[in-house]
Amino acid sequence: MTQMRAFRIHRFGGPEVLHSEKIDVPEIGAEEILVRVHAAGVNPVDLKTREGKYPMVDEDTLPFTLGRDFSGVIERVGQNVTVRKPGDEVLGFVGQGQGAYAEFVVTDEQALAARRKSIDWVTAGALPLAALTAWQGLFDHGRLERGQRVLIHAGAGGVGHLAVQFARHKGAEVFATASGDGIDFVKSLGADRVIDYHQEQFEDIARDMDLVFDLIGGDTQSRSWSVVKHGGALISTLAEPSSEEAGAHSARAGRYTARPDGEQLEEIGRLIEVGYVKVNVVASFPFNATADALSTLAKGHVHGKIVVNLGDA
Repeated sequence: MTQMRAFRIHRFGGPEVLHSEKIDVPEIGAEEILVRVHAAGVNPVDLKTREGKYPMVDEDTLPFTLGRDFSGVIERVGQNVTVRKPGDEVLGFVGQGQGAYAEFVVTDEQALAARRKSIDWVTAGALPLAALTAWQGLFDHGRLERGQRVLIHAGAGGVGHLAVQFARHKGAEVFATASGDGIDFVKSLGADRVIDYHQEQFEDIARDMDLVFDLIGGDTQSRSWSVVKHGGALISTLAEPSSEEAGAHSARAGRYTARPDGEQLEEIGRLIEVGYVKVNVVASFPFNATADALSTLAKGHVHGKIVVNLGDA
């Protein structure tokens, strides 16, 4: 096969700029791997990229294939690849390269983890970006430890629902914000206290937090400083937290972007396989309906993950 289908943008904008096209199957370098995609996760970064609001993708990068994470089967490997081989079933996250809303995607060996047989293709495709974002935010950047207290904003979302479970498994005391039917959902994940942000002020309930994990930004982030304990941390996936507030609280603050990490994905896969963590896939769309998958995400209040399934093209 020399060509493949891919969903790409040639300019930034709304749903109208995303199109299915026939393009060449990408070539791979000596350190790279070509994967035939079975399923691809749908993430907020795809919407930001499409709209021109993601700084890593500018007009010089266009045309650009959307989609950050995937599950699939290795088709070819570069000459310097030592561990993976054609036919291996894997999942991974492409980082900042061309995306996974395509029949094939290129990635590095270090970005991949083996797909465990107990994890179906769709669940595996939903996992990498959200799971790595949650894991790295809590543990690499937040340095969360057993017995500490953490407040997770947007606990019912794709990243949030995994963060709640990771923090609980670590042995932390978990507070999370949610609303509507997301409240019972987050409770079912094991959060110690779920705060209905429509009815309650989180500042009245969550006190002396070792870590606030911010997945909302804006006013929610600003208000969160009042609950960070002296010496604690506020870590965000969105705007950079105030260095002045961090200094006033003798706290750490930071914004980060998740990085591909196959070893961390392997560890997360083990937790899913033994039942400590579950991935809530709320909808699976066929490949032809990729634009509809993005539109569903854009409506908000998605309790878990949406996936594009290339097996249902």
